[in-house]
Amino acid sequence: MPRTDPDQILADPQWLAHRFDAPAGKVIFAHLPRSRHAAIPFLTDEHLGKALETTARPLAAPAAPPAPVHFIFHSAFCCSTLLVRALDHPGAAMGLSEPTILNDIVGWRHRNHPDGVSVVNATRTILHLLGRSWGAGEAVVIKPSNLLNPMASVLMQLATGSRAILLHAPLPVFIASIARKDMWGRLWVRDLLVKLLREGVVNLGIEGAELLKLTDLQVAAVGWLAQQMLFEQMAKAMPRRIRTLDSETLLARPADSVLAAARLFGLSIDAAAAAAIAAGPAFTRNSKTGEAFSAEARTAEHEQGLSLHHDEITMVSQWAAVVAERFNVPMHLSSPLLDRT
Repeated sequence: MPRTDPDQILADPQWLAHRFDAPAGKVIFAHLPRSRHAAIPFLTDEHLGKALETTARPLAAPAAPPAPVHFIFHSAFCCSTLLVRALDHPGAAMGLSEPTILNDIVGWRHRNHPDGVSVVNATRTILHLLGRSWGAGEAVVIKPSNLLNPMASVLMQLATGSRAILLHAPLPVFIASIARKDMWGRLWVRDLLVKLLREGVVNLGIEGAELLKLTDLQVAAVGWLAQQMLFEQMAKAMPRRIRTLDSETLLARPADSVLAAARLFGLSIDAAAAAAIAAGPAFTRNSKTGEAFSAEARTAEHEQGLSLHHDEITMVSQWAAVVAERFNVPMHLSSPLLDRT
């Protein structure tokens, strides 16, 4: 049974900072060895299960300085879980996939409207807890939920020296992903849009009752455009610290993508290691289910979604392109991680 004295919990990264109880000023820690991280797609209650040992402690930063912390921000359904798993390489980096405690910060802001200083201080401490070192020379690569995108610049300011990859799927690929998820995908994009509107980052000339007139896939496109606009602003504001990548390039050039990401983050992954990672389970297993996966299988799945919803996807993509041109939203982000061919 793991030790549970306060100093050990704060020092040991195996005690995941899992939830933030803001009213109580406490963090709920869950004991999660590295092997368990690799076995689940997201650090959520659903995937962690109920058998873990947990304990609550007052919010406090560990005494040791954090490891280098870097980020993968994403606009959903774009192989972000795959990429964080690819970079989760012992001796180089530990990957944290969508830690729920960061979502708790967003929920706290939305429900309770705390002052900005309180949010910043709590977020800084939580990043310090997530950034506890797993081994000598290892960085920590955090892939937040895309609900954190409006706070992405703040996270980078608080994690001194951090760098980030902004990952997205091309618009038609994203829309097709939502379409083939049927009702649940369509509900998800509406929920996302509500949250983005609350954050004030949807600046596309569509407001109020006009939003209710949009189809589900138009709502999906609006959410994608809003995040794309946010990513482009970040890329231009922090050109030395940020690179952008799309899912299709990642799948077409896996070894190149891993090596370029490692160089951006300063990870000890060379060309040979990147090639091995590209041929390994990160790219050959579905990152969410563990089932066999390939770029070809994903392409076939995408094409099936396109064929089933071809007319709607085509019309929405054309409509979104007009909106994008009007509001200067680029379909291809600047500062690419890999040179476009």
